[in-house]
Amino acid sequence: MRHGKKINHLGRTASHRKAMLSNMASSLILNKRISTTLAKAKALRKYVEPLMTKAKNDTTHSRRVVFSYLNNKESVKTLFDEVAEKIASRPGGYTRIIKTGTRLGDNAEMCIMELVDYNELLLKDTKPAKSKRRSRRGGKSKKATETVAKAPATVETTEEIVEETGDQVEAVSEEVVEAASDEVVSTAEDAVTEEAVETTEKPLDQEEAAGAAETDSAEATETVETPEDVIEAESIEATEATDTETETLPEEATKEEPSGESTEEPKSEAGEKDDASDDDKEK
Repeated sequence: MRHGKKINHLGRTASHRKAMLSNMASSLILNKRISTTLAKAKALRKYVEPLMTKAKNDTTHSRRVVFSYLNNKESVKTLFDEVAEKIASRPGGYTRIIKTGTRLGDNAEMCIMELVDYNELLLKDTKPAKSKRRSRRGGKSKKATETVAKAPATVETTEEIVEETGDQVEAVSEEVVEAASDEVVSTAEDAVTEEAVETTEKPLDQEEAAGAAETDSAEATETVETPEDVIEAESIEATEATDTETETLPEEATKEEPSGESTEEPKSEAGEKDDASDDDKEK
């Protein structure tokens, strides 16, 4: 039974245990973090933290005492030159143990042991707590009354904001619905007008075709003339031509010309017939 035995021998002799803890302390000071079993880390904490407290007093005596435990010049130098400055304002608790689970071979509890002042990630997260000033005086302060007075005002303003936002949402929704209905109506009207235009264009095309046919027939009738009309037109032209010739020619020329001969050619059948009738009369 282990009643009153606080030292964990770790299954080793005194010399082996002392050498092991010395090497682990030197590794922790040089590397600032090591991975080991939980039992060894707890034993190392009791071994290394008194040495770090001794390093705050940088004297030859303290250096010789620490060297008797560590037996490593480099670790002693880093402890007194670097680590002592970091832990100068800390009154203890220089190391931190973080459990990492169990080991596969023997199911031993594993952990990470590190120096507290060298974990930059955790130092960034920790913020200095703001000290609150407390007063012993009773009664309500002015700030409390002001906050209480402002509370209903803020509630009223929030209600007004909610109402305004609801009205705006309703107005926007109505505008959207009206715009959608107008678009639907306009599209329907456009479709109806297109159909009406198509239906009206068809009879208009038929009417235009009929009118064109009528005009073609009228022109054809005008172009087709009867022989009587042709004869009348030729006779009228011949009489007009003779009248103009008689007016232009002098009287002597008309007397000298023989009655049976005419210098001008007859232009029409009707004119030839008239000349023949005149010759018969003279004979």
